Amino acid sequence: MDIFDKIKKDPGPLGQYQRDAHGYLTFPKLEGEISNRMQFRGKDVLVWSINNYLGLANNPEIRKADTQAATDWGLSYPMGARMMSGNSSLHEQFEEQLADFSQKEDAVLLNFGYQGMHSTIDALCGRNDVIIYDSESHACITDGVRLHQGKRIVYQHNDIEKLEKFLQRAEKIVKETGGGIMVITEGVFGMSGDQGKLKEIAALKDKYNFRLFVDDAHGIGTLGATGAGAGEEQGVQDKIDVYFGTFAKSFASIGGYIAADEYVCDYLRYNIRSQIFAKSMPMPIVVGNMKRLEMLRDTSHKDKLWKITNALQSGLKANGFDLGATDTCVTPVHLTGGPYEAGNVILDLRENHGIFCSMVIYPVVPKDVILLRLIPTAVHTLDDVEYTIEVFKKIKHKLSIGAYAKDKIVLA
Repeated sequence: MDIFDKIKKDPGPLGQYQRDAHGYLTFPKLEGEISNRMQFRGKDVLVWSINNYLGLANNPEIRKADTQAATDWGLSYPMGARMMSGNSSLHEQFEEQLADFSQKEDAVLLNFGYQGMHSTIDALCGRNDVIIYDSESHACITDGVRLHQGKRIVYQHNDIEKLEKFLQRAEKIVKETGGGIMVITEGVFGMSGDQGKLKEIAALKDKYNFRLFVDDAHGIGTLGATGAGAGEEQGVQDKIDVYFGTFAKSFASIGGYIAADEYVCDYLRYNIRSQIFAKSMPMPIVVGNMKRLEMLRDTSHKDKLWKITNALQSGLKANGFDLGATDTCVTPVHLTGGPYEAGNVILDLRENHGIFCSMVIYPVVPKDVILLRLIPTAVHTLDDVEYTIEVFKKIKHKLSIGAYAKDKIVLA
């Protein structure tokens, strides 16, 4: 059999919708300056689909810093992997700043968060070790766990009793293998919007010998008194052994970092394959991200974000919308319907109401569930919130009377 035969027969759970969805529901093109309002297919739309939490993406100071850094350095410098020829004083300075912000001894830059995450798991966990991870962990975690050659155990989302049960099992395993235990979870779960139970997990350290690895991609910049994330929000930042932050959300950039004890970071520098065998982060991105960190420390941006978040979520709840267990800025609106109904809801929102938000369907969420995920930002307005709630009330009513129940998505 030709190895490509299978992809002709089975394009995948999402790929099956490609013919109907591509360019509109999937791979859409948002154009114009990144803000609360952009253009989609030539029309102005109110955008709730971009992780520009603090509104830094099009901030004039950020744009100026990015432009100047590109002029000063170009995209080529430094050339080579950092271990060989791609290191610089500014890379090291930025790592020091990130470590201080994250309340850790040291930090390691990652060119890309996704690859950096699963490469870090691979570097830290050997075949004799046990990984225990939350069932709703991001794909970068699950892919990292797949690389793991030792025992891996998944526990039901935020179920601390199950986690403890699996810790007991893991201790028996490592007693025989001579390995250790790594618990991996998220600070904020990007679809459901609820925080990982970091405080409860950290408390288990009094009874069990394990290390805690937290992916805080959505928490950094949005949670905690200083914006240091979910660990700071829950008062257990010091109990997190390996802290991951991304530049792709609140920073409105690209890349990420690991913050941990100095000896852990030193080990990673010499063992994390996604960085050892990859070109160093280009200098304009390093300098631009340093400016973003400076602005992120100004919590007024976070205050604006939460003003919008609170208004949006309280307004939706007051009108009977199910937002699940979110206690963060991520705002998932749960509705009932099949994939084609979901597509026609989005069609109506975009074409008739000028609202652009993300749609999530099975297999990411259960069958017959439509999840419309709204991401509030510091550049949204209270008028945006009020308009969106009114539109969602209309959408909910139309769903209830079967207005979207069609066997195909009819694009405008």
